[in-house]
Parts: sequence; C-alpha cells; structure tokens
Amino acid sequence: MTAGQGRRLSGDGFERALAAAERRLGFRLASPAAIQRFLDAIPYSSDAFYRAPRRVLQDRKAHCFDGAVFAAAALRRIGHPPRILDLFANGRDDEHLLALFRVGGAWGAVAKSNFAGLRYREPVYRSLRELAMSYFEFYYNLAREKTLRAYAGPVSLAPFDRLGWTENDAAMEEIARRTDEVRRVRLIDARMGRRLSPVDERSFRAGLLGADPRGLFRPPSA
Repeated sequence: MTAGQGRRLSGDGFERALAAAERRLGFRLASPAAIQRFLDAIPYSSDAFYRAPRRVLQDRKAHCFDGAVFAAAALRRIGHPPRILDLFANGRDDEHLLALFRVGGAWGAVAKSNFAGLRYREPVYRSLRELAMSYFEFYYNLAREKTLRAYAGPVSLAPFDRLGWTENDAAMEEIARRTDEVRRVRLIDARMGRRLSPVDERSFRAGLLGADPRGLFRPPSA
C-alpha cells in the first residue's frame, strides 16, 4: 500500500477529529514519536469495551487495544501501512497490542500501556521477533512474574476499511477476533519459563510508575 492510498482510505470523520485534536494539542501527530506523545498524555482506560480511533479522540482515553488501533490509524495518515502486533502472556497476564511502523527496514512500535516499559520502541529492530523480545523484561504481572510468551502478526488493518474501523466501535470486535486467529510465534519454551527469576523491587516499582490500579490484571496469587 502506498502512502497516498493510506491517507485516502482513512475515514473523513476521523481525519476531521484528528485535525481538531492537533489544534487543541498545539502539535501535529506527524511522527511515530508524536503519536506516542499523544497516547501518553491521555488516561489509561479500565473500561471493558473497545473504542475506535475517532472515539479515542472524543473520550480522550484508551487502553492498550484502543491505543494501538488508534496509533495504526494515525501512522497510516503519515504514510505507514496500518499494522498491529499482538503480544501474548502465559495465561496469568493481559495480552498487549502494538502498532507497527518501519523505517529503513527496521521495526518500531507505538503502544498505550499501564506499564512504563511497554510503550514506544524506536525503529531499530531487525525482525518482529527481536522487537517482541525487547518487551520481555518489562512484561510482568503483580505477582512479579515475567509473563511474555508469544506474539502474533503483523495484522494489516486495511481489510477492515469496509467496516469503517477508524470510526466504528463495532469493527474493533472484528479486529480482535482476527488477532486471535493469527498463528502465534513462541518466544520462550516451558523449560525457560520455569527458570525465570521474579522481577526485582526496583524494576517492579519503575514499571508501575503512573499506573492506574483499576486497569491492572490481577493474577490469583497477587
């Protein structure tokens, strides 16, 4: 997909809402870092439903799924194909969604997270596996277990244009369903998982800096 196609396929309502948001913010979402800056500035949502990108702008809140889909729409506007990557835990933590972009053949990511270490990545990763593994040490639960185990994707959001995904909340369910269907790539095996040490106190507290407790996954032992 060319940059021109990417801009043309975005919803007009989303484009107008994004332009209005940029005027209020005083800066344009003209780079991946600027898109991350916007996501960092809005509260983390603990709501148990999805928001399409236009509603993220209206409500000024997002959880990781909403944030990644919003970022994919904003990245498309500046010439990047709208792509997401799903990170999977060991059953004792939430999934986490990233919006992907590529510069000079290297992958980067934009993400909304309740954890400080699960957000932006510079485009310096040579493969998707390398990018996914950059989240490993920062991906933990309240029981201090390192929980990242696999990833799936990339998933293109272009096929969901017919559903008006930048403006239609109902389209988010279809996107979520698609991420569950994609083959998962294992990052570590069960034996490696059993050998993992718990997250140390300093790293644990640093990762939770600014977190909203209402949006945190709570495993049974935590």
